[in-house]
Amino acid sequence: MKFRVERDVLAEAVTWTARTLPTRPPAPVLAGVRIEASADGTLGLSSFDYEVSARSEIPAEVTEPGVILVSGRLLAEISRALPAKPVDFSVEGTKVTVVCGASRFTLLTMPVEDYPALPSMPEISGTVHGDELTAAVAQVTVAASRDDTLPLLTGVRVEIEGERITMLATDRYRLALREMTWKPASPDISTVALVRARTLSDVAKSLGGSGEVNVALSTGTGVDLVGFEAGGRHTTSLLVDGDYPHVRRLFPDETPIHAVVPTQPLIDAAKRVALVAERNTPIRMSFSEGQVVLDAGQGDDAQASEALEAVLVGEDISVAFNPAFLLDGLNALGTDFVRLSFTHPNKPVEFTGQGSLDGEDSSHYRYLLVPIRFAS
Repeated sequence: MKFRVERDVLAEAVTWTARTLPTRPPAPVLAGVRIEASADGTLGLSSFDYEVSARSEIPAEVTEPGVILVSGRLLAEISRALPAKPVDFSVEGTKVTVVCGASRFTLLTMPVEDYPALPSMPEISGTVHGDELTAAVAQVTVAASRDDTLPLLTGVRVEIEGERITMLATDRYRLALREMTWKPASPDISTVALVRARTLSDVAKSLGGSGEVNVALSTGTGVDLVGFEAGGRHTTSLLVDGDYPHVRRLFPDETPIHAVVPTQPLIDAAKRVALVAERNTPIRMSFSEGQVVLDAGQGDDAQASEALEAVLVGEDISVAFNPAFLLDGLNALGTDFVRLSFTHPNKPVEFTGQGSLDGEDSSHYRYLLVPIRFAS
């Protein structure tokens, strides 16, 4: 096997393909990246850990076709460190020689015959614009659980009905819902999938800038998979197994009290006040006519407070939030104003975005946050 490839193209492809490699692989070969050089001038790189697969194709000058398996992380580090010159690969026995300018590396190959077959990409279910996918995934995954002992809640529930996609995520303390449109392959498609939040975030960051992203779903066929494809890159992931809780009903039907606050000033104030909020202590928010007062700290500890202009509809109300969860929701909105809708001081508060102080709020993105009870 022998081929030449541009250094930047190689580094980008290897880094992307190796990004999901497990740090403690269940089998040594799963730490490798499979490289296949084809006579048609295509270099295929792939990785797989029995859950997530990644494949990318790049052009190369192939002199001798072949297949090898090498340490993915090591090759990624080497390829990024090489000088900006063409890179030559050649294989002799169980060793790969990598030459770039005056740099020369020799790597041991791994037994490619022991490498598992990658899952096939499911049939394309539809297409979504990469920028919108990136924004939507970022808004939803902030609410997904990071606790692997609750695998269901580390996933994002994706509901597809025709041209509409709804994504939901919760960690039991907050809930995020995002609606978006896409171009389905079949106008009457109706399906539900539970996709790992980590996989969605990775796909959105790595493929979101590629324009259109093809989405493929395979459910009820024995192996439930989701696949994404853009710019010559493909990735698949097993879906999370289990029944997601019925969280949509947690959003209140009616909210007798709501307040509207400029988003960025509220974010800035919350960050300042949170400086004195020790671990597991909340930020308190007291809403009254024309203002909201944020404060944290109590007793002999450090204290902070700050008042902001706000519009309040309904009676005065005070709530307290986990500072990190509050900031996650505010940062995810992406609008000039935030509407906080209340039913009771101890009931979850709904955050939605508004374009102006007296405008209507948008239901495309909704963030529900459970307040912390505090002694008044």
